[in-house]
Amino acid sequence: MMRLRTGVAATALLLLLAGCTVGPNYHRPTAAASAPAWRENGVPPPNPPNGTWKQAEPSDAVLRGKWWETYDDPQLNALEERIAVSNQTLKVAMEQYFEAREQVQVARSQYYPTLAAGPAVNRTRESNNTPNTVRGLSHYQFNEYSIEGQAQWEPDLWGQVRRTVEETRANAQASAALLANVELSVRAELASDYFEMRGLDSQRQLLDNTVTAYESYLHLTQIRFKGGVATESDVALAQTQLDTTRAQDIDVGVARAQFEHAIATLVGESASTFSLPEMPLGEKIPPVPVGVPSELLERRPDIAAAERQVDAANAQIGVAIAAYYPNVSLTGSGGFLSGTPGTLIQGPSEMWSLGASAVELLFDAGRRHAITQQARDAYEQQVANYRQTVLAAFQDVEDNLAALRILDQESVANEAAVASAQRSLTISTGRYKGGVTTYLEVLTAQTVQLTNERTQEDIATRQFVASVQLIRALGGGWDTTQLPKM
Repeated sequence: MMRLRTGVAATALLLLLAGCTVGPNYHRPTAAASAPAWRENGVPPPNPPNGTWKQAEPSDAVLRGKWWETYDDPQLNALEERIAVSNQTLKVAMEQYFEAREQVQVARSQYYPTLAAGPAVNRTRESNNTPNTVRGLSHYQFNEYSIEGQAQWEPDLWGQVRRTVEETRANAQASAALLANVELSVRAELASDYFEMRGLDSQRQLLDNTVTAYESYLHLTQIRFKGGVATESDVALAQTQLDTTRAQDIDVGVARAQFEHAIATLVGESASTFSLPEMPLGEKIPPVPVGVPSELLERRPDIAAAERQVDAANAQIGVAIAAYYPNVSLTGSGGFLSGTPGTLIQGPSEMWSLGASAVELLFDAGRRHAITQQARDAYEQQVANYRQTVLAAFQDVEDNLAALRILDQESVANEAAVASAQRSLTISTGRYKGGVTTYLEVLTAQTVQLTNERTQEDIATRQFVASVQLIRALGGGWDTTQLPKM
């Protein structure tokens, strides 16, 4: 018996050693070639003699994990800290990752045999009318007691299990990258909504100050009207301008309330109980270190997720090809069987069996071929999706770099317009007080000034939002080293 067991074990070992992994090995697909520098980020330095270069950056000038802290806003920092524990969208993505991670262990379990064991008790009565019935013995009944264990194993000769593990591991890593992408998107949305709301607070402050100024102008026209210097139409124009500006001031509250409610939802709190105090937008936008385009493939979680999905699709081709090879199964059972409990655990009661089988499918009407081709088509689909994700990522960065550059130019030009409008209003006010012109000229200058000042506040808000979107486009300090190894 010992020699038989040794022979079976040796046979199993030989089968394992003879096994192979069918299907193509994974190689990361090529993506669109990237330039040595961002087009919208200035002119790159000349190439060194070896033809490759990378912009030098100090180690403290790179995006960190808590990228929102670069804005130096304690209120924003406190809100962002609540995202990880309260946002329900993020929790959904997290549970999806946990589910994919457990699937890896499910796949790995197929490396090992299944074992089962347990006792059994049977009482049997044999028929008197069977051909083997002993004459003279009627109603023969007996008991059987047994303790038996069973083992079954399908060795991974063709790499089907290995490819399945490879696929589930890649899917779990893709899920982890998608989780990081959801977190990045949610945090960026929170920061954008926050700065939009603060921009509206700046608009509200501007309009409040303008209402106060227009009240003074109305008082001036009323005094001049009582003195017979101004006309009643001047008073009406000043009153209309004041009332219109008050209405604009009130209207800002609609959008502000909506952004405040959106922030409440993002941090997992009911909009009915959430509020933030009014605080105008800051003036300084922190610089965003953009690095070089080649780094984007490692820094964008959505690109990493798409690449991992390509790996999973490649592994599925191997799983499909393995179906062309025979399924080999090793089975064994052993234990004790006796008619009485007292003799159950004894040498004569021992029993065992060993077996092996191999089954090869001879005809399936092209099913395996179709499944394999389907897996190859799915792989090509994921490759195309990966390349498109890379292209979209480059566009995303360039769009926001362009937005920041153009908004900076617009801000400079509009600052000059604001200064000119202020000077025009000062001149018109002086001319009106001197009786040289009517109030219509003052009202026109007021309208131009307020329009330019509101435009300036809007530009500042858009600059902050564009900087947040640029950070999101660059990956927000994430990189592929954060993917779980599995």
